[in-house]
Amino acid sequence: MCSSCSSGSSSTRSWIVHGIVAGGAIAAAIGAGAYLVRYRKFRSQVVGIIPARYASSRFEGKPLVNILGKPMIQRTWERAKLATTLDHIVVATDDEKIAECCRGFGADVVMTSESCRNGTERCNEALQKLDKKYDVVVNIQGDEPLIEPEIIDGIVKSLQAAPDAVFSTAVTSLKPEDAFDPNRVKCVVDNQGYAIYFSRGLIPYNKLGKVNPQFPYMLHLGIQSYDAKFLKIYPELQPTPLQLEEDLEQLKVLENGYKMKVIKVDHEAHGVDIPEDVEKIETLMLR
Repeated sequence: MCSSCSSGSSSTRSWIVHGIVAGGAIAAAIGAGAYLVRYRKFRSQVVGIIPARYASSRFEGKPLVNILGKPMIQRTWERAKLATTLDHIVVATDDEKIAECCRGFGADVVMTSESCRNGTERCNEALQKLDKKYDVVVNIQGDEPLIEPEIIDGIVKSLQAAPDAVFSTAVTSLKPEDAFDPNRVKCVVDNQGYAIYFSRGLIPYNKLGKVNPQFPYMLHLGIQSYDAKFLKIYPELQPTPLQLEEDLEQLKVLENGYKMKVIKVDHEAHGVDIPEDVEKIETLMLR
């Protein structure tokens, strides 16, 4: 083969190689771009729902209790409004007194039936009545007047980043004095940050039957978020033995084999479970 032919053939091969490499890079860039677009769209529409009922067995009329001049439900709503991940916030209730109060301070209200057995079912019913479709539903407990908006944003982002999970929630450090309080729900998680179990009793529970001051016990915060598609089927799941025994609705999720993402936050739990908690909240706010 003559030298000019060899030179031309080498040049052609070089152009082909460069073309393949450049084409691969372009294809990779397009693919990455498409992935990022899909990722940004994954579970992107988020609604916050504050379930509220008047007839609480432990504290009747709790959402309307006055906390330093404002109803508790209003204080919770105002804190939730500060979250950056929520596209919309509504109060879901079966009581006209609560509905009238919420409309008075500017909240959107969805009326739900009295047959809802828990906050999750109330959130599901409210979701079905909303005109817009949402991908993620955040169940914001109405008895958390000091809920931090960063926690709301944290559980939303954790669910968006975990496609294998249908549920996300938050925990914080458990105080020793709350170790045996059945109103303070405890949680244990695996090494990947997925929930293993929730209990009203102390978990883990050592053979001495005492609190280990060196162990990082975790307290469950009531706020939780769901994949909207899962939330629709949640009411169809039959009650499970552990759920009924502990009276904890999130156990039905775990017992049916679904995964739940858990984030750890630095937050003192200031929920209002009983009338005596109101004074504690007000003292903390004044301080």
